[in-house]
Amino acid sequence: WSEYFQDIEGDKKPAPKYNTRFKMLWDEQFLYILAELEEPHVWAYYNKRDMIIYHENDFEVFIDPDGDTHNYFEFEINAQNTVMDLFMPKPYRNGGKFDLGWNAEGFQSSVRVNGTLNDPSDIDKKWTVEMAIPFIALKVNDEYLVPIDGDHWKINFSRVQWQTEIVDGKYQKIKDTQTGRFLHEDNWVWSKQGVINMHLPERWGIASFSTQKVGSAKVEFVYHDEEIFGKYLWLVYYKQQDFKKKNNRFAFTLEDIGLQKEIITENGKTILLYLKTKNNGFKVFLENNMGLKLSINQDGLFQRTEK
Repeated sequence: WSEYFQDIEGDKKPAPKYNTRFKMLWDEQFLYILAELEEPHVWAYYNKRDMIIYHENDFEVFIDPDGDTHNYFEFEINAQNTVMDLFMPKPYRNGGKFDLGWNAEGFQSSVRVNGTLNDPSDIDKKWTVEMAIPFIALKVNDEYLVPIDGDHWKINFSRVQWQTEIVDGKYQKIKDTQTGRFLHEDNWVWSKQGVINMHLPERWGIASFSTQKVGSAKVEFVYHDEEIFGKYLWLVYYKQQDFKKKNNRFAFTLEDIGLQKEIITENGKTILLYLKTKNNGFKVFLENNMGLKLSINQDGLFQRTEK
């Protein structure tokens, strides 16, 4: 099993009221996910595909196969096994617009309730979700990735939980008596985001694909170099966004945002940063003495590159 979920903001908020955890498997065709959600009152009324499932309690999966923070996929399921799946060309913060018309070809799912669905008269134990996500469905420009041993994919899991009351024998989300709006939902996740926003893919966790059985002495999680050194590019990205908010433009030099071209990392490695700013955009390049070259631009597109 995974670790139990935490609040999306991490330690800023109390631990989740109910436990959530998952398991994963994979083969040449599918990524398989099993999630277990403790819940004393299991309810779900949305029953048509691509209804906005997070307006009810749900379980969510976010996948960015190549880790560039663009062209990623989202799956949401409620306790009726109603599915909402969508494609994001880039995050909302960078002007991305969701494609709800995208459907994952060959996607399979199943839900089991340990209790009774939509019955407020008793206490339930949990509900479980199973998914089989076909790799062929995760296409970008008619191309898709099939993982091999040792590959890393950016991934995260979320659970949306609303506060409810019982009205006329049905569960109903509670509204604030002053504003008339629904009380804020809880967002519980596997890898904390630090803020209430799942659409920051750089803050997701990492799935490491292995052909060895979990728990085997041969299985060891090792961060890839782009994950170790990529955080310095993200530092520039965030500093550039802050600079633009204050100055209505991006910085032209690293010194303007408090950084130097040459940085000694915490593991003693030397990296070099190069910033190019033009019009309303910028691109930052990183290279180290081991031949790694990475880049990031104003839209948060993170890539291996050749300078």
